[in-house]
Amino acid sequence: MTRPYEQRFAWNLDWNLLRTFMVLVDEGGITPAATFLGLKQPTISSALKRLEAQVGQRLINRSSTHFSVTPLGEVLYREACTIFGTVMQLPTLLDAAGDKVTGHVAIALASHVISPHLDAVLERFNAAHPDVTYSLSIAESEEVIGRVAQNRVSFGVCLVSHPAAGLEYRVLYREYFGHYCGPGHRLFGKTGLKLRDLRDEQAVSFQTDTAAGPLFELARLRQNAEMRPGLKGVSSSLSEVRRLIMSNVGIGALPVHVAARDVAAGRLWQLPPETGLPTIDIHMVSNPARTLNRAEAVLTDMLVAEITDVPLSERSYS
Repeated sequence: MTRPYEQRFAWNLDWNLLRTFMVLVDEGGITPAATFLGLKQPTISSALKRLEAQVGQRLINRSSTHFSVTPLGEVLYREACTIFGTVMQLPTLLDAAGDKVTGHVAIALASHVISPHLDAVLERFNAAHPDVTYSLSIAESEEVIGRVAQNRVSFGVCLVSHPAAGLEYRVLYREYFGHYCGPGHRLFGKTGLKLRDLRDEQAVSFQTDTAAGPLFELARLRQNAEMRPGLKGVSSSLSEVRRLIMSNVGIGALPVHVAARDVAAGRLWQLPPETGLPTIDIHMVSNPARTLNRAEAVLTDMLVAEITDVPLSERSYS
């Protein structure tokens, strides 16, 4: 049996090349990667050539007008991200001596995650452990799951349509989506509307609102209303979808509990249907292979306890 430290590839590999390669893929080219790292372009090109020589395969297809990652490069990129995520944990793991809960918590969230239960847990946790630090990042749900799988964040909160193997999924809360229009729309402020009143209207929505995406129910909602096929505008951000609706670019669907404040303030108007609204489950996604620092472990336990102890009916925002 070959022991890990007897693998010659690991001993011969320049680990800085992996970091450079990861940035190269993230930035999408030699020039932006050089700018990000504060290096010259020939240095980045040389690093890529050296790494390709060590693995014996082409990792990037590039020319003056083209940049793409090869299938082997995709595999290496995923593993490099996992390695990087593990190394990022080392300072807090080494400092976690004693009974004091310290460390850093990194959470990746979909843009429309608004949950009083999540906020309440964070508030209680921070009050009990004031030395913990945080970083919260916003990404599309598939990217959130990818970051969890690559061990780059403590956990994620997002929609789930195609669960990645090896991760754990728990429903954090359930939300309902309704149709809304902005103040400049012809239907704004009108009562007694029927679903047929939305016929042939333009629509805006989220980028994940596709037949195979986690928000596919919204497409069905538009189809039932006989709205125009296709989308007039899309965004991965809830605030930008909201902007499109309020700017009268088109009718759009938003979580009812999120839109309630704008409705009360006269910035949005809810349209039919009023019942039978699409339900979307928002998940807490974690990676059981991740070695948690004390802060991550305690916060994760608190969130799991919240999900276990509070019935889903109380975590459903209608």
